[in-house]
Amino acid sequence: MVSAKGIKRVGFHDCYGGGQVYVDNGFAYIGHIHAPSGTSIVDVRDPANPKEVAYFEMPPGTHSHKARTVNGILVTNHEVDPAPGGGDKADTSGFKGGLGIYDVSNPLKPRKITDWVTGGHGVHRYDFDGRYVYCSPTVDGYLGNIVMILDLKNPEKPEEVGRWWTPGQHIAGGETPTWQGAEHRCHHPLRQGNRLYTSYWQGGFHILNIDDMSKPKWVSGLDWTPPFACPTHSCVKVPFAIQGRQFAIVSDEDVLRSADALPAFMWMVDITDETKPVPVGTFQVEGLESGNHPTNTGCHQPVEQIRGTDIPFAWFAQGLRIVDISKPHTPKEVAHYVPDPAPGAKRAQSNDVYQDDRGLIYLIDRIRGLEILERT
Repeated sequence: MVSAKGIKRVGFHDCYGGGQVYVDNGFAYIGHIHAPSGTSIVDVRDPANPKEVAYFEMPPGTHSHKARTVNGILVTNHEVDPAPGGGDKADTSGFKGGLGIYDVSNPLKPRKITDWVTGGHGVHRYDFDGRYVYCSPTVDGYLGNIVMILDLKNPEKPEEVGRWWTPGQHIAGGETPTWQGAEHRCHHPLRQGNRLYTSYWQGGFHILNIDDMSKPKWVSGLDWTPPFACPTHSCVKVPFAIQGRQFAIVSDEDVLRSADALPAFMWMVDITDETKPVPVGTFQVEGLESGNHPTNTGCHQPVEQIRGTDIPFAWFAQGLRIVDISKPHTPKEVAHYVPDPAPGAKRAQSNDVYQDDRGLIYLIDRIRGLEILERT
């Protein structure tokens, strides 16, 4: 049964599972988790009656699970699926990962502009401001995903502006990692002003100065893995001061741990002195502080565009959680909504959340379904 406090459903769209939902000018752009589903465009101008208006597919064994739209340009990722649906073992040797770029000035008639291609598995996740893409591609000669900035001034010919990586990733340049495999890799950068707030999986997070985009410079970073098991998924700068200080919200993703280890949670990090980030508060959903829990039970990520001190989070099996950060040392839950499990599933798997300028909240399940919600 649905569990809700302070939130009600406005509408529901039955669709394949999604990795991201992004809303622009009354249309939701959904990046789906598994092929053949790639990207859906859904008209949500009437949120009680959402309607799919366009749909793109991806080849077997790949996915396009992220989507962002600004100024009539849609950017999607192209990546080898790390966990293909249904145990799919498709041959992806001929696949060229990267980004798909579309003209969606008329969302009812989207037009493919071009594909930007990189080496390896492709692009995992990214930010897009209408001109520049800040992404996490795999690149030949590097171990794991790195930071790259692309200029889409001419969307038909994306151009690399700059790149950054942690020392040890540039294998072709003679560097040697101090970690196992691709544990330290870029998950995704998020731009605010002249900084990139960049999650780096089991390498924590990094703050990068991009005054000169051709040469991003490291400002600071913080890594708590270990002792905490779960990798860092998102680092989101709060775009306003709280109690006269500056903060970032950092979320770990509830994966890569044993069932008896602590499920992932969120951190409040004081970055008033950005060269010395300091964790000052945490939040975990009640009931997950101890005991055995399978992975994909705890935290996944917050909204990436913060509109106030009540922060919507996608919390995997715990659904949507609204966390009040007005007292950064003691964040607290003020509302929640846990949808029914998708057909055939045992638990909700809330994967991504977006809040539009109407205040509506869009919650996508990684197995099936888009909830459209509002605070009560």
